[in-house]
Amino acid sequence: MANTMDVKVPDIGNYADVPVIEVLVAEGESVEAEQPLIVLESDKATLEVPAPAAGVVHGIKIKVGDKVSEGHAVCTLELAGEAEAAPAEPARPAAAPAAVAEAPTPAPEAPAAATPPVSAPAAAPASGATSTLDVRVPDIGNYSDVPVIEVLVADGDAVEAEQPLIVLESDKATLEVPAPAAGIVRGLKVKAGDKLSEGNPICSLETTATADATPAAPAPAAAPPVAAAAKPSTESQPWPVPGTPPLVDTQPIAPPPKPAGPEQVPYAGPATRKFARELGVDLAQVPGTGPRGRILVEDVQTFVKNRMTQPATTTSAAAGGSGIPPIPAIDFSKFGPIESKPLARIRKLSAQFLHRSWVNVPHVTQTDEADITELEAFRKSMSQELVASGGPKLTVLPFLIKAVAVAMRTYPEFNASLAPDGESLIMKGYCNIGFAADTPNGLVVPVIKDVWNKGIAQLAEESAALAKKARDGKLKPDEMQGGCFSISSLGGIGGSFFTPIVNAPEVGILGVSKAQMKPVWDGSAFQPRLMCPLSLSYDHRVIDGAYAARFIVHLGQLIGDLRRLAL
Repeated sequence: MANTMDVKVPDIGNYADVPVIEVLVAEGESVEAEQPLIVLESDKATLEVPAPAAGVVHGIKIKVGDKVSEGHAVCTLELAGEAEAAPAEPARPAAAPAAVAEAPTPAPEAPAAATPPVSAPAAAPASGATSTLDVRVPDIGNYSDVPVIEVLVADGDAVEAEQPLIVLESDKATLEVPAPAAGIVRGLKVKAGDKLSEGNPICSLETTATADATPAAPAPAAAPPVAAAAKPSTESQPWPVPGTPPLVDTQPIAPPPKPAGPEQVPYAGPATRKFARELGVDLAQVPGTGPRGRILVEDVQTFVKNRMTQPATTTSAAAGGSGIPPIPAIDFSKFGPIESKPLARIRKLSAQFLHRSWVNVPHVTQTDEADITELEAFRKSMSQELVASGGPKLTVLPFLIKAVAVAMRTYPEFNASLAPDGESLIMKGYCNIGFAADTPNGLVVPVIKDVWNKGIAQLAEESAALAKKARDGKLKPDEMQGGCFSISSLGGIGGSFFTPIVNAPEVGILGVSKAQMKPVWDGSAFQPRLMCPLSLSYDHRVIDGAYAARFIVHLGQLIGDLRRLAL
Protein backbone atom coordinates (compact mmCIF):
# COMPACT_ATOMS: atom_id res chain seq x y z
CA MET A 1 0.00 0.00 0.00
CA ALA A 2 1.34 3.41 -0.93
CA ASN A 3 2.63 5.62 1.84
CA THR A 4 1.35 9.18 2.17
CA MET A 5 2.70 12.34 3.76
CA ASP A 6 0.74 15.41 4.87
CA VAL A 7 2.45 18.55 3.60
CA LYS A 8 1.96 21.61 5.81
CA VAL A 9 3.17 25.18 5.84
CA PRO A 10 6.55 25.10 7.58
CA ASP A 11 7.92 27.45 10.23
CA ILE A 12 7.79 30.93 8.68
CA GLY A 13 8.91 32.90 11.70
CA ASN A 14 6.37 34.94 13.61
CA TYR A 15 4.12 35.39 10.63
CA ALA A 16 0.46 34.61 10.36
CA ASP A 17 -2.10 34.94 7.57
CA VAL A 18 0.49 35.12 4.78
CA PRO A 19 -1.25 35.31 1.37
CA VAL A 20 -0.92 32.49 -1.18
CA ILE A 21 -0.10 34.16 -4.50
CA GLU A 22 0.41 31.03 -6.64
CA VAL A 23 -0.52 27.36 -6.57
CA LEU A 24 1.98 25.63 -8.83
CA VAL A 25 0.58 22.09 -8.90
CA ALA A 26 -2.73 20.37 -9.65
CA GLU A 27 -4.58 17.38 -8.29
CA GLY A 28 -2.92 14.12 -9.39
CA GLU A 29 0.27 15.81 -10.58
CA SER A 30 3.59 14.04 -10.03
CA VAL A 31 6.27 16.15 -8.38
CA GLU A 32 9.94 15.75 -7.60
CA ALA A 33 11.55 16.41 -4.25
CA GLU A 34 12.09 20.16 -3.73
CA GLN A 35 9.71 21.01 -6.58
CA PRO A 36 7.73 24.15 -5.55
CA LEU A 37 4.10 23.52 -4.59
CA ILE A 38 2.86 26.98 -3.63
CA VAL A 39 4.20 30.54 -3.38
CA LEU A 40 3.63 32.75 -0.34
CA GLU A 41 4.36 36.46 -0.23
CA SER A 42 4.83 38.61 2.81
CA ASP A 43 5.67 42.31 2.77
CA LYS A 44 9.36 41.52 2.60
CA ALA A 45 9.86 38.21 0.83
CA THR A 46 8.38 35.78 -1.62
CA LEU A 47 8.71 32.14 -0.50
CA GLU A 48 8.17 28.93 -2.43
CA VAL A 49 7.07 25.94 -0.33
CA PRO A 50 8.63 22.86 -1.97
CA ALA A 51 7.63 19.21 -1.88
CA PRO A 52 9.54 17.41 0.89
CA ALA A 53 9.78 14.27 -1.28
CA ALA A 54 8.87 12.92 -4.71
CA GLY A 55 5.31 11.74 -5.15
CA VAL A 56 1.81 12.44 -6.44
CA VAL A 57 -0.23 15.41 -5.20
CA HIS A 58 -3.67 14.68 -3.72
CA GLY A 59 -6.23 16.67 -1.79
CA ILE A 60 -5.00 20.23 -2.38
CA LYS A 61 -6.47 22.26 0.47
CA ILE A 62 -5.57 25.84 -0.50
CA LYS A 63 -6.09 28.21 -3.40
CA VAL A 64 -4.74 31.54 -4.56
CA GLY A 65 -5.83 34.28 -2.17
CA ASP A 66 -6.00 32.07 0.91
CA LYS A 67 -4.07 33.28 3.94
CA VAL A 68 -2.05 30.62 5.70
CA SER A 69 0.07 30.29 8.82
CA GLU A 70 2.57 27.74 10.11
CA GLY A 71 1.04 24.25 10.20
CA HIS A 72 -1.71 25.01 7.70
CA ALA A 73 -2.37 21.93 5.52
CA VAL A 74 -1.22 22.27 1.89
CA CYS A 75 -1.92 18.84 0.40
CA THR A 76 -1.28 15.12 0.79
CA LEU A 77 1.67 13.57 -0.99
CA GLU A 78 1.48 9.94 -2.11
CA LEU A 79 5.12 8.96 -1.86
CA ALA A 80 6.77 7.26 -4.78
CA GLY A 81 9.39 4.49 -4.89
CA GLU A 82 12.28 4.98 -2.53
CA ALA A 83 10.40 7.58 -0.57
CA GLU A 84 8.43 4.79 1.10
CA ALA A 85 11.36 4.19 3.37
CA ALA A 86 10.90 7.62 4.92
CA PRO A 87 7.29 7.62 6.12
CA ALA A 88 8.36 6.89 9.66
CA GLU A 89 10.03 10.30 9.80
CA PRO A 90 7.80 12.98 11.25
CA ALA A 91 6.10 14.87 8.44
CA ARG A 92 6.41 18.20 10.16
CA PRO A 93 10.19 18.42 10.39
CA ALA A 94 10.45 17.32 6.79
CA ALA A 95 8.19 20.12 5.66
CA ALA A 96 9.81 22.83 7.68
CA PRO A 97 13.35 22.63 6.32
CA ALA A 98 11.96 22.25 2.82
CA ALA A 99 10.46 25.69 3.00
CA VAL A 100 13.73 27.21 3.99
CA ALA A 101 14.28 28.18 0.40
CA GLU A 102 16.16 24.89 -0.36
CA ALA A 103 17.82 23.24 2.65
CA PRO A 104 18.30 23.89 6.36
CA THR A 105 20.94 26.36 7.34
CA PRO A 106 23.93 24.58 8.91
CA ALA A 107 23.85 25.19 12.65
CA PRO A 108 27.49 26.31 12.95
CA GLU A 109 26.89 29.12 10.51
CA ALA A 110 23.86 30.45 12.32
CA PRO A 111 25.83 32.44 14.90
CA ALA A 112 28.03 33.91 12.16
CA ALA A 113 24.91 34.88 10.28
CA ALA A 114 23.68 36.77 13.25
CA THR A 115 24.66 39.96 11.60
CA PRO A 116 23.34 41.81 14.57
CA PRO A 117 26.99 42.89 14.89
CA VAL A 118 26.05 44.78 11.80
CA SER A 119 23.22 46.55 13.50
CA ALA A 120 24.95 46.79 16.86
CA PRO A 121 26.28 50.23 17.47
CA ALA A 122 26.89 48.97 20.98
CA ALA A 123 27.99 52.23 22.46
CA ALA A 124 25.03 54.54 22.30
CA PRO A 125 26.37 57.81 20.97
CA ALA A 126 25.35 61.07 22.49
CA SER A 127 22.31 62.84 21.11
CA GLY A 128 23.17 64.41 17.73
CA ALA A 129 26.35 62.34 17.25
CA THR A 130 26.79 60.31 14.09
CA SER A 131 27.93 56.73 13.77
CA THR A 132 28.53 54.37 10.87
CA LEU A 133 26.79 51.04 10.50
CA ASP A 134 28.04 48.38 8.06
CA VAL A 135 25.15 46.72 6.24
CA ARG A 136 25.78 43.18 5.03
CA VAL A 137 23.81 40.40 3.38
CA PRO A 138 21.90 38.60 6.17
CA ASP A 139 21.53 34.87 6.70
CA ILE A 140 19.90 33.52 3.52
CA GLY A 141 20.03 29.82 4.28
CA ASN A 142 22.57 27.71 2.43
CA TYR A 143 22.51 29.94 -0.63
CA SER A 144 25.55 31.57 -2.16
CA ASP A 145 26.14 33.72 -5.23
CA VAL A 146 22.55 34.97 -5.25
CA PRO A 147 22.07 37.57 -8.03
CA VAL A 148 21.19 41.18 -7.23
CA ILE A 149 18.23 42.06 -9.45
CA GLU A 150 17.59 45.59 -8.18
CA VAL A 151 19.50 48.27 -6.29
CA LEU A 152 16.87 50.57 -4.82
CA VAL A 153 19.11 53.29 -3.36
CA ALA A 154 22.08 55.41 -4.37
CA ASP A 155 25.01 56.97 -2.52
CA GLY A 156 23.77 59.85 -0.41
CA ASP A 157 20.15 58.69 -0.24
CA ALA A 158 18.42 59.13 3.10
CA VAL A 159 16.58 55.94 4.08
CA GLU A 160 14.16 54.97 6.83
CA ALA A 161 14.50 51.90 9.00
CA GLU A 162 13.20 48.83 7.15
CA GLN A 163 13.30 50.62 3.78
CA PRO A 164 14.46 48.13 1.10
CA LEU A 165 18.04 48.64 -0.11
CA ILE A 166 18.52 45.83 -2.63
CA VAL A 167 16.54 42.90 -4.03
CA LEU A 168 18.06 39.41 -4.33
CA GLU A 169 16.49 36.59 -6.29
CA SER A 170 17.40 32.92 -6.04
CA ASP A 171 15.73 30.13 -7.99
CA LYS A 172 13.27 29.68 -5.12
CA ALA A 173 12.63 33.08 -3.58
CA THR A 174 12.92 36.83 -3.96
CA LEU A 175 14.23 38.81 -0.97
CA GLU A 176 14.39 42.50 -0.19
CA VAL A 177 17.25 43.41 2.14
CA PRO A 178 16.07 46.34 4.29
CA ALA A 179 18.00 49.04 6.09
CA PRO A 180 18.53 48.02 9.74
CA ALA A 181 18.16 51.65 10.82
CA ALA A 182 17.42 55.12 9.49
CA GLY A 183 20.38 56.96 8.03
CA ILE A 184 22.25 58.03 4.90
CA VAL A 185 23.67 55.52 2.44
CA ARG A 186 27.43 55.75 2.00
CA GLY A 187 29.89 53.66 0.00
CA LEU A 188 27.40 51.53 -1.94
CA LYS A 189 29.32 48.39 -2.91
CA VAL A 190 26.86 46.45 -5.08
CA LYS A 191 25.15 46.86 -8.43
CA ALA A 192 22.50 44.96 -10.36
CA GLY A 193 23.94 41.68 -11.63
CA ASP A 194 26.40 41.17 -8.77
CA LYS A 195 26.19 37.82 -7.00
CA LEU A 196 26.19 37.96 -3.22
CA SER A 197 26.43 35.53 -0.33
CA GLU A 198 25.81 35.84 3.38
CA GLY A 199 28.06 38.46 4.96
CA ASN A 200 28.95 40.31 1.75
CA PRO A 201 29.04 44.08 2.35
CA ILE A 202 26.24 46.15 0.81
CA CYS A 203 26.95 49.68 2.02
CA SER A 204 27.61 51.77 5.10
CA LEU A 205 24.83 53.62 6.87
CA GLU A 206 25.57 56.95 8.48
CA THR A 207 23.17 57.20 11.41
CA THR A 208 22.49 60.09 13.74
CA ALA A 209 21.59 59.48 17.39
CA THR A 210 18.77 61.60 18.81
CA ALA A 211 17.23 62.00 22.20
CA ASP A 212 14.46 59.63 21.11
CA ALA A 213 17.00 57.01 20.23
CA THR A 214 18.67 57.10 23.65
CA PRO A 215 16.20 54.78 25.38
CA ALA A 216 16.84 52.23 22.68
CA ALA A 217 20.53 52.09 23.59
CA PRO A 218 20.16 49.10 25.96
CA ALA A 219 18.54 47.11 23.13
CA PRO A 220 21.84 46.08 21.55
CA ALA A 221 22.95 44.68 24.90
CA ALA A 222 19.81 42.58 25.02
CA ALA A 223 20.13 41.56 21.39
CA PRO A 224 22.75 38.82 21.81
CA PRO A 225 20.63 36.79 24.26
CA VAL A 226 17.66 37.17 21.94
CA ALA A 227 19.76 35.99 19.03
CA ALA A 228 21.07 33.11 21.08
CA ALA A 229 17.59 32.12 22.13
CA ALA A 230 16.45 32.25 18.54
CA LYS A 231 19.34 30.14 17.35
CA PRO A 232 17.46 26.82 17.15
CA SER A 233 14.66 28.34 15.08
CA THR A 234 17.00 30.01 12.58
CA GLU A 235 17.33 26.65 10.91
CA SER A 236 13.74 26.87 9.75
CA GLN A 237 13.51 30.60 9.11
CA PRO A 238 14.04 31.16 5.42
CA TRP A 239 14.93 34.86 5.25
CA PRO A 240 16.27 36.30 8.54
CA VAL A 241 17.03 40.01 8.43
CA PRO A 242 19.77 41.54 10.58
CA GLY A 243 18.33 42.96 13.76
CA THR A 244 14.73 42.24 12.68
CA PRO A 245 12.43 39.20 12.49
CA PRO A 246 13.20 37.00 9.47
CA LEU A 247 9.93 37.77 7.69
CA VAL A 248 7.49 40.60 7.82
CA ASP A 249 5.66 41.33 10.99
CA THR A 250 1.92 41.82 10.94
CA GLN A 251 2.65 45.40 11.97
CA PRO A 252 3.57 47.91 9.25
CA ILE A 253 7.20 47.31 8.36
CA ALA A 254 7.53 49.58 5.39
CA PRO A 255 7.82 53.36 5.47
CA PRO A 256 4.53 55.19 5.06
CA PRO A 257 3.63 55.28 1.37
CA LYS A 258 4.83 58.35 -0.47
CA PRO A 259 3.94 59.47 -3.98
CA ALA A 260 6.24 57.53 -6.27
CA GLY A 261 8.61 59.81 -8.11
CA PRO A 262 12.14 59.90 -9.48
CA GLU A 263 13.58 59.86 -5.94
CA GLN A 264 10.98 57.66 -4.23
CA VAL A 265 11.11 53.87 -4.15
CA PRO A 266 7.69 52.48 -5.19
CA TYR A 267 6.02 50.55 -2.37
CA ALA A 268 5.63 47.04 -3.80
CA GLY A 269 6.44 43.45 -2.91
CA PRO A 270 9.05 41.28 -4.61
CA ALA A 271 6.54 39.37 -6.74
CA THR A 272 5.03 42.63 -7.98
CA ARG A 273 8.48 43.98 -8.80
CA LYS A 274 9.35 40.82 -10.70
CA PHE A 275 6.06 40.93 -12.63
CA ALA A 276 6.61 44.60 -13.50
CA ARG A 277 10.17 43.89 -14.68
CA GLU A 278 8.94 41.11 -16.97
CA LEU A 279 6.46 43.52 -18.59
CA GLY A 280 8.85 46.47 -18.66
CA VAL A 281 6.57 48.58 -16.43
CA ASP A 282 7.94 51.51 -14.43
CA LEU A 283 6.40 51.02 -10.98
CA ALA A 284 6.80 54.74 -10.27
CA GLN A 285 3.91 55.32 -12.70
CA VAL A 286 1.58 52.70 -11.20
CA PRO A 287 -0.92 53.80 -8.53
CA GLY A 288 -1.19 51.33 -5.65
CA THR A 289 -4.51 50.13 -4.27
CA GLY A 290 -3.19 47.84 -1.53
CA PRO A 291 -2.86 48.58 2.18
CA ARG A 292 -0.97 51.82 2.81
CA GLY A 293 -0.74 52.43 -0.95
CA ARG A 294 1.10 49.16 -1.70
CA ILE A 295 1.29 48.32 -5.43
CA LEU A 296 -0.23 44.91 -6.16
CA VAL A 297 0.17 42.61 -9.17
CA GLU A 298 -3.41 43.52 -10.10
CA ASP A 299 -2.44 47.20 -10.16
CA VAL A 300 0.30 46.47 -12.70
CA GLN A 301 -2.14 44.44 -14.81
CA THR A 302 -4.68 47.29 -14.73
CA PHE A 303 -1.97 49.82 -15.65
CA VAL A 304 -0.86 47.77 -18.67
CA LYS A 305 -4.46 47.16 -19.76
CA ASN A 306 -5.24 50.88 -19.61
CA ARG A 307 -2.15 51.75 -21.63
CA MET A 308 -2.93 49.10 -24.25
CA THR A 309 -6.54 50.26 -24.65
CA GLN A 310 -5.78 53.97 -24.94
CA PRO A 311 -7.18 55.23 -28.26
CA ALA A 312 -4.68 56.02 -30.98
CA THR A 313 -6.02 59.58 -31.12
CA THR A 314 -4.15 60.38 -27.91
CA THR A 315 -0.89 60.20 -29.86
CA SER A 316 -0.31 63.38 -31.82
CA ALA A 317 2.06 63.88 -34.72
CA ALA A 318 4.44 65.68 -32.38
CA ALA A 319 4.47 62.91 -29.80
CA GLY A 320 7.18 60.30 -29.70
CA GLY A 321 6.69 56.74 -30.91
CA SER A 322 8.51 53.44 -30.50
CA GLY A 323 10.49 54.82 -27.59
CA ILE A 324 11.35 58.10 -29.36
CA PRO A 325 11.20 61.00 -26.87
CA PRO A 326 8.61 63.68 -27.68
CA ILE A 327 9.56 67.12 -28.96
CA PRO A 328 9.89 69.41 -25.92
CA ALA A 329 7.20 72.03 -25.41
CA ILE A 330 8.39 75.60 -25.99
CA ASP A 331 6.72 78.86 -25.03
CA PHE A 332 7.03 80.69 -28.35
CA SER A 333 5.30 83.79 -26.99
CA LYS A 334 8.49 84.86 -25.23
CA PHE A 335 10.12 85.39 -28.64
CA GLY A 336 7.33 87.50 -30.12
CA PRO A 337 3.61 87.65 -30.85
CA ILE A 338 1.93 84.35 -31.72
CA GLU A 339 -1.52 83.12 -32.75
CA SER A 340 -2.97 79.66 -32.17
CA LYS A 341 -4.80 78.22 -35.17
CA PRO A 342 -6.56 74.87 -34.66
CA LEU A 343 -5.80 72.11 -37.15
CA ALA A 344 -8.58 71.02 -39.46
CA ARG A 345 -9.95 67.55 -38.70
CA ILE A 346 -8.50 66.11 -41.92
CA ARG A 347 -5.05 67.46 -41.08
CA LYS A 348 -5.19 65.95 -37.58
CA LEU A 349 -6.20 62.55 -38.94
CA SER A 350 -3.57 62.72 -41.68
CA ALA A 351 -0.91 63.66 -39.12
CA GLN A 352 -1.66 60.53 -37.09
CA PHE A 353 -1.64 58.19 -40.11
CA LEU A 354 1.50 59.71 -41.63
CA HIS A 355 3.36 59.67 -38.32
CA ARG A 356 2.39 56.05 -37.69
CA SER A 357 3.53 55.02 -41.16
CA TRP A 358 6.80 56.94 -40.98
CA VAL A 359 7.68 55.44 -37.59
CA ASN A 360 6.73 51.85 -38.46
CA VAL A 361 7.75 51.51 -42.12
CA PRO A 362 11.43 51.50 -43.17
CA HIS A 363 11.20 53.91 -46.12
CA VAL A 364 13.49 53.90 -49.15
CA THR A 365 12.97 56.21 -52.15
CA GLN A 366 14.11 55.36 -55.69
CA THR A 367 14.14 58.18 -58.27
CA ASP A 368 14.15 58.26 -62.08
CA GLU A 369 12.98 60.37 -65.02
CA ALA A 370 10.47 59.26 -67.65
CA ASP A 371 10.34 60.67 -71.17
CA ILE A 372 6.71 61.76 -71.66
CA THR A 373 7.18 63.72 -74.88
CA GLU A 374 4.93 61.44 -76.95
CA LEU A 375 2.48 60.95 -74.08
CA GLU A 376 2.02 64.71 -73.73
CA ALA A 377 1.40 65.15 -77.47
CA PHE A 378 -1.15 62.32 -77.46
CA ARG A 379 -2.81 63.67 -74.30
CA LYS A 380 -3.35 67.12 -75.77
CA SER A 381 -4.82 65.86 -79.03
CA MET A 382 -7.13 63.31 -77.38
CA SER A 383 -8.20 65.72 -74.66
CA GLN A 384 -9.57 68.12 -77.29
CA GLU A 385 -11.54 65.29 -78.94
CA LEU A 386 -12.95 64.06 -75.63
CA VAL A 387 -14.00 67.51 -74.46
CA ALA A 388 -15.57 68.25 -77.86
CA SER A 389 -17.67 65.08 -77.56
CA GLY A 390 -18.69 65.87 -73.97
CA GLY A 391 -16.09 63.65 -72.37
CA PRO A 392 -13.66 64.44 -69.52
CA LYS A 393 -10.54 66.54 -69.84
CA LEU A 394 -7.42 64.39 -70.00
CA THR A 395 -4.59 65.01 -67.54
CA VAL A 396 -1.37 63.07 -67.06
CA LEU A 397 -2.82 61.40 -63.92
CA PRO A 398 -5.04 58.73 -65.61
CA PHE A 399 -2.09 57.71 -67.81
CA LEU A 400 0.06 57.31 -64.69
CA ILE A 401 -2.67 55.32 -62.92
CA LYS A 402 -2.99 52.93 -65.87
CA ALA A 403 0.78 52.58 -66.25
CA VAL A 404 1.23 51.79 -62.54
CA ALA A 405 -1.54 49.17 -62.69
CA VAL A 406 0.09 47.47 -65.69
CA ALA A 407 3.51 47.55 -63.96
CA MET A 408 1.98 45.94 -60.87
CA ARG A 409 1.00 42.91 -62.96
CA THR A 410 4.65 42.40 -63.85
CA TYR A 411 5.89 43.17 -60.31
CA PRO A 412 3.10 41.78 -58.07
CA GLU A 413 4.88 42.40 -54.76
CA PHE A 414 3.96 46.07 -55.17
CA ASN A 415 0.35 44.84 -55.00
CA ALA A 416 0.83 43.13 -51.62
CA SER A 417 0.73 43.92 -47.91
CA LEU A 418 2.77 42.52 -45.06
CA ALA A 419 0.73 40.23 -42.79
CA PRO A 420 0.27 41.58 -39.23
CA ASP A 421 2.53 38.85 -37.83
CA GLY A 422 5.28 39.84 -40.28
CA GLU A 423 5.65 36.22 -41.40
CA SER A 424 3.99 36.35 -44.84
CA LEU A 425 2.78 38.56 -47.69
CA ILE A 426 -0.88 39.06 -48.56
CA MET A 427 -0.97 39.02 -52.38
CA LYS A 428 -4.00 40.85 -53.84
CA GLY A 429 -5.93 39.69 -56.89
CA TYR A 430 -7.43 43.13 -57.51
CA CYS A 431 -5.94 46.55 -58.28
CA ASN A 432 -7.24 49.70 -56.57
CA ILE A 433 -5.12 52.85 -56.84
CA GLY A 434 -5.42 55.96 -54.69
CA PHE A 435 -4.30 59.45 -55.62
CA ALA A 436 -3.56 62.38 -53.32
CA ALA A 437 -6.08 65.20 -53.80
CA ASP A 438 -5.28 68.70 -52.54
CA THR A 439 -8.22 70.28 -50.71
CA PRO A 440 -8.62 73.48 -48.65
CA ASN A 441 -8.58 71.35 -45.49
CA GLY A 442 -5.58 69.20 -46.43
CA LEU A 443 -4.68 66.14 -48.46
CA VAL A 444 -7.09 63.24 -48.88
CA VAL A 445 -6.59 60.06 -50.91
CA PRO A 446 -9.61 58.92 -53.00
CA VAL A 447 -9.31 55.37 -54.35
CA ILE A 448 -10.20 54.27 -57.89
CA LYS A 449 -11.35 50.65 -57.85
CA ASP A 450 -10.70 47.85 -60.37
CA VAL A 451 -8.12 49.79 -62.44
CA TRP A 452 -7.05 46.71 -64.40
CA ASN A 453 -10.46 46.58 -66.11
CA LYS A 454 -10.83 50.31 -66.94
CA GLY A 455 -9.58 52.40 -69.84
CA ILE A 456 -7.78 55.73 -69.63
CA ALA A 457 -10.89 57.79 -70.51
CA GLN A 458 -12.90 56.09 -67.73
CA LEU A 459 -10.04 56.60 -65.28
CA ALA A 460 -9.94 60.30 -66.24
CA GLU A 461 -13.67 60.64 -65.61
CA GLU A 462 -13.58 58.87 -62.23
CA SER A 463 -10.48 60.71 -60.98
CA ALA A 464 -12.02 64.08 -61.90
CA ALA A 465 -15.28 63.22 -60.12
CA LEU A 466 -13.50 61.96 -56.97
CA ALA A 467 -11.23 65.04 -56.90
CA LYS A 468 -14.29 67.34 -57.04
CA LYS A 469 -15.99 65.44 -54.21
CA ALA A 470 -12.78 65.71 -52.18
CA ARG A 471 -12.61 69.51 -52.65
CA ASP A 472 -16.28 69.78 -51.67
CA GLY A 473 -15.75 67.60 -48.60
CA LYS A 474 -18.26 65.02 -49.81
CA LEU A 475 -16.09 61.92 -50.11
CA LYS A 476 -17.61 58.82 -48.51
CA PRO A 477 -15.47 56.55 -46.28
CA ASP A 478 -15.63 53.65 -48.77
CA GLU A 479 -14.25 55.97 -51.48
CA MET A 480 -11.02 56.30 -49.49
CA GLN A 481 -10.55 52.63 -48.57
CA GLY A 482 -9.15 49.50 -50.19
CA GLY A 483 -6.15 51.04 -51.95
CA CYS A 484 -3.28 48.84 -53.17
CA PHE A 485 -0.91 51.65 -54.26
CA SER A 486 -0.95 55.46 -54.15
CA ILE A 487 0.14 58.27 -56.45
CA SER A 488 1.02 61.77 -55.25
CA SER A 489 1.31 64.22 -58.16
CA LEU A 490 2.80 67.68 -57.68
CA GLY A 491 3.23 68.27 -61.42
CA GLY A 492 0.81 71.17 -61.45
CA ILE A 493 2.75 72.99 -58.72
CA GLY A 494 6.45 72.51 -59.48
CA GLY A 495 9.57 71.14 -57.88
CA SER A 496 11.63 68.14 -58.87
CA PHE A 497 12.08 65.01 -56.73
CA PHE A 498 10.65 64.43 -53.24
CA THR A 499 10.11 61.62 -50.73
CA PRO A 500 6.45 60.61 -50.44
CA ILE A 501 5.41 58.64 -47.33
CA VAL A 502 4.08 55.13 -47.91
CA ASN A 503 0.37 54.88 -47.14
CA ALA A 504 0.61 51.74 -44.96
CA PRO A 505 -0.48 48.93 -45.16
CA GLU A 506 0.32 49.58 -48.83
CA VAL A 507 3.97 48.98 -49.68
CA GLY A 508 4.56 51.61 -52.37
CA ILE A 509 3.73 55.17 -53.43
CA LEU A 510 4.76 57.09 -56.56
CA GLY A 511 5.61 60.78 -56.33
CA VAL A 512 5.33 62.72 -59.62
CA SER A 513 6.86 66.19 -60.07
CA LYS A 514 6.65 68.84 -62.78
CA ALA A 515 7.97 67.77 -66.20
CA GLN A 516 10.65 69.92 -67.82
CA MET A 517 12.22 70.10 -71.28
CA LYS A 518 15.78 68.78 -71.17
CA PRO A 519 18.44 67.95 -73.73
CA VAL A 520 18.69 64.17 -74.05
CA TRP A 521 21.40 62.39 -76.04
CA ASP A 522 19.90 60.06 -78.64
CA GLY A 523 23.21 58.54 -79.74
CA SER A 524 24.10 61.14 -82.33
CA ALA A 525 22.79 64.45 -81.01
CA PHE A 526 21.01 66.09 -78.10
CA GLN A 527 17.26 66.24 -78.56
CA PRO A 528 14.74 68.31 -76.55
CA ARG A 529 12.62 65.87 -74.55
CA LEU A 530 9.93 66.43 -71.91
CA MET A 531 11.26 64.59 -68.85
CA CYS A 532 9.03 63.81 -65.86
CA PRO A 533 10.69 63.23 -62.42
CA LEU A 534 9.44 60.11 -60.61
CA SER A 535 10.01 59.32 -56.90
CA LEU A 536 9.12 55.78 -55.79
CA SER A 537 8.98 55.23 -52.01
CA TYR A 538 8.57 51.66 -50.77
CA ASP A 539 8.48 49.51 -47.65
CA HIS A 540 11.91 47.91 -47.48
CA ARG A 541 10.55 45.02 -45.39
CA VAL A 542 8.69 43.83 -48.50
CA ILE A 543 10.51 45.38 -51.46
CA ASP A 544 14.26 45.28 -51.96
CA GLY A 545 16.24 47.89 -53.91
CA ALA A 546 16.80 45.86 -57.09
CA TYR A 547 13.09 44.97 -57.34
CA ALA A 548 12.12 48.64 -56.89
CA ALA A 549 14.66 49.80 -59.49
CA ARG A 550 13.29 47.33 -62.06
CA PHE A 551 9.73 48.48 -61.29
CA ILE A 552 10.47 52.18 -61.83
CA VAL A 553 12.46 51.51 -65.01
CA HIS A 554 9.61 49.39 -66.39
CA LEU A 555 7.13 52.12 -65.40
CA GLY A 556 9.21 54.70 -67.30
CA GLN A 557 9.12 52.51 -70.40
CA LEU A 558 5.32 52.19 -70.18
CA ILE A 559 4.89 55.96 -69.84
CA GLY A 560 7.40 56.68 -72.57
CA ASP A 561 5.68 54.42 -75.13
CA LEU A 562 1.91 54.15 -74.65
CA ARG A 563 1.74 51.20 -77.03
CA ARG A 564 3.26 49.07 -74.27
CA LEU A 565 0.11 49.62 -72.16
CA ALA A 566 -1.85 47.54 -74.68
CA LEU A 567 0.47 44.51 -74.38
